[in-house]
Amino acid sequence: MKGLVESRRNFLRAAGMTIGASVLSPNVSLSQTDAQTQQSQSDAPEIQDSAKADYTLHIRTTPIEIAPNRIISLTCYDSQFPGPLLRFKEGQQVTVDVYNDTDAPEQLHWHGQKVPVEVDGASEEGTPYIPAHGKRRIAFVPKPAGFRFYHTHNRAGANLSAGQYSGQVGTVYIEPRNEPGRYDREVFLMLKEFEPTFSRGGDMAMDFLSPASRVKPLEDAGESAMKTSLAKGMPKGYEVGYRSFTINGRMLGHGEPIRVKQGERVLLHVLNGSATEIRSLALPSHSFQVVALDGNPVPHPAHVPVLWLGTAERITAIVEMNHPGVWIMGDLDNDDRRHGMGIVVEYAGRSGKPEWIPPAPYRWNYMLFGKPGSTPSDADETFEMTLAKDNAAEEGFNRWTINGVAYAMTGEVMPAAFHVQQGKRYRIHMRNASDDIHPIHLHRHIFELTSVVGRRTSGVMKDVLMLGGYQEAEIDFVADNPGLTLFHCHPRRLQSGQITC
Repeated sequence: MKGLVESRRNFLRAAGMTIGASVLSPNVSLSQTDAQTQQSQSDAPEIQDSAKADYTLHIRTTPIEIAPNRIISLTCYDSQFPGPLLRFKEGQQVTVDVYNDTDAPEQLHWHGQKVPVEVDGASEEGTPYIPAHGKRRIAFVPKPAGFRFYHTHNRAGANLSAGQYSGQVGTVYIEPRNEPGRYDREVFLMLKEFEPTFSRGGDMAMDFLSPASRVKPLEDAGESAMKTSLAKGMPKGYEVGYRSFTINGRMLGHGEPIRVKQGERVLLHVLNGSATEIRSLALPSHSFQVVALDGNPVPHPAHVPVLWLGTAERITAIVEMNHPGVWIMGDLDNDDRRHGMGIVVEYAGRSGKPEWIPPAPYRWNYMLFGKPGSTPSDADETFEMTLAKDNAAEEGFNRWTINGVAYAMTGEVMPAAFHVQQGKRYRIHMRNASDDIHPIHLHRHIFELTSVVGRRTSGVMKDVLMLGGYQEAEIDFVADNPGLTLFHCHPRRLQSGQITC
């Protein structure tokens, strides 16, 4: 990955989280869909405002010190970054009061949870806003168990202090009914960049994903479209770079180290809380045993030397502390790490300058964690989705589309692009006709990875998936959460769609 003072991830006009939006719905008329949505809302837990909420969050702007004498102004939850760690119990209803102390309406998205539309926190689905200088009380049953998070779902547009560029990100851990507890301690890590700026040009390395093969017709189409655009005198679309990089809100060397003892088994919960970036993480002389992806246990826990996380992805991994020393755990990119994307791991009784040793090149392969030799169940229906880029098509910003259509960024709820029936299994066949990696996210559902570049797999359950440039993949989901459901690329706000169940 190429380093950053000026980063290379393409910034899309409504940047923050969506690609060409699709929304999913049942095979019924719009009026019937509205009735079903109202019914699902009426089934939600009743909220009593007079009772004290289980949790309270305040959205406000506050100064945050990311290094000594380096203070930036951020909109955060409870005047801190990251936002408070919220620990819920699986299946036990909670109420949350969210106060918006800012001058603009806000949305708080419960990423990775199966919650009703009115709770999910996406205006594209019809979730009510938290009014400026107002409050919303919400009630829901946390599920499924595992590592989730919450963040703003406001569109940033060209405002690089809004949306996911701000500090509105916090972690959630939903404790399972039966905690295996095969570790000595747990540590939560949030990777996040700040002080964004616009730039043009620059490409991100694509060679860390496996399988690495491309689909030639997709590559031909994408390269042809880009050449045509450049031949017309169009510049490359705007991108976003960053000046500072943090783990848990502190630049490398300026926060408290992770202090460990030899022989400990440390459970790391790692979240990429970026607005646009794909991140890597390595700890010299150690390996990560990945036990969960996006909070969902994997069928085949495997040891890897490097973690790769697309925007909004989470990885839970066990690290056996068996190489005493003082180490830098950080991003593989030298510029990003030197500008703050790292944290010190310090063994008891050891001191000295933290050491960084780059690992050997490693390709990230989701299928490594799947069921060996297995194939997925059959789907009831398959949706075809082709993701494409119109270079610099909107005032210098790229326009992103699904099946040739860009999501209307009006703030209004769009009609569903796809319709599903409750209880049925659906397959989304995604084809990426651009050279960008797209971290694809499906709201309010968990999906199963079933194919990557034509290679079948099963058992890996996620809510975000990195779709490689000029590659194809298939994911399956069961329509088990009625209402409009947003499908989008997480670091971008133009390519998204709706599914209604």
